[in-house]
Amino acid sequence: MSVQRAFLAILVGGLVLTLVTDSRAQVDSRRIEEVIKKDVLTQADMEIIDAFVSDAVGRLVRTTDFTEVAKTRAAIVSRQISQAQYAQRFSDAVHREIGKGFGYATDEILDPARRFKVFTNLLILAGELNDPQLVDLGLGLIGHENSTVRYWALRVATNPGVWDKISQDQSTAGPLARKIIDASRPVVPTSSPEVLHLMAQFAGRYDTTPTQDLLLDIADVRIQSYADWTVRYELVDTGILKLLSARLAAGGTAGQPLALRFCQLYSYAIQRYIRGLRDNRLRGLSTTHLASVLLETEQQCLGKLLGGPQAGIQRAVETGDLNALQAEHDRLLGSANQPGVLSARFSVTYGSAQDKRSAPLALPDPPQPGATTAAPAPAQP
Repeated sequence: MSVQRAFLAILVGGLVLTLVTDSRAQVDSRRIEEVIKKDVLTQADMEIIDAFVSDAVGRLVRTTDFTEVAKTRAAIVSRQISQAQYAQRFSDAVHREIGKGFGYATDEILDPARRFKVFTNLLILAGELNDPQLVDLGLGLIGHENSTVRYWALRVATNPGVWDKISQDQSTAGPLARKIIDASRPVVPTSSPEVLHLMAQFAGRYDTTPTQDLLLDIADVRIQSYADWTVRYELVDTGILKLLSARLAAGGTAGQPLALRFCQLYSYAIQRYIRGLRDNRLRGLSTTHLASVLLETEQQCLGKLLGGPQAGIQRAVETGDLNALQAEHDRLLGSANQPGVLSARFSVTYGSAQDKRSAPLALPDPPQPGATTAAPAPAQP
């Protein structure tokens, strides 16, 4: 299962009631079906489109029976067609009514759990429509305090299929992408791994200073989560490491900060794997996910960065030889005695400017149950 599909299973699964459908009729579609058949629309037809969208989105917002929600969303999406007059009116109506829905939920729905479900279902609808005009609806909620709402807002704002369309006009795409990056950076420290994954994938589309800064912020948060022993969904780090390595392989003036994050993040993943197996600290899928991070990064990143295939990590993981894995870690990333071949290639030193060292920061000991300890800051250039 891919990272994206795994996250969808988790996040959509959390909205159990929203995905159950039943057989009751929900939206009267007879009039809109007649409009869909037409080649040229009249003003009356336009008003029917408005009425259909208003009724259907209104049901999403006001229903207290969430067993109807998925069916209502499907009814709306299935009435989206490409006929020019219809498509523009439908898009305008959906944008307007979803915006009204957000306003109604904010002002009128007092129950936080119900309000969150309304926001989420409206965002899921916006995402399912794959309409560039709806991107700003997600953009406006990237900073939402609820992590699930934030996730679906990012899904709407960064939808790859939608951005394939938007990118055809760079005069529009550039400023809009910058708005998404600017909205994302302040909430990186408080975002879930699922959200960080979406942010990183979007940043990877553009080679600009703001997107690079976002990638560095995301890497720092993941590095800190390893140091804190609070890391979740290690598979996210495969994508982050690939994006960092792609930028490094492409060259440019910012190689050292990117390389530092790549080396320290990869080091912490290796150290966590070694410590976890030695001390029996890894649970559930964490061992499998970490092994995947180690192997995929070696196979898809290290060869490009070092100019030849690398297999030391794979041999050590497959044989279960943790000493060999530590030795390969030191060869690639550095030890107390000498820099690694990768860190040396990109002139990486670890630690602070006043305390430069050739070895990556050591993974701190896990906090004792009930203890409150200050974790070290992520590696900084």
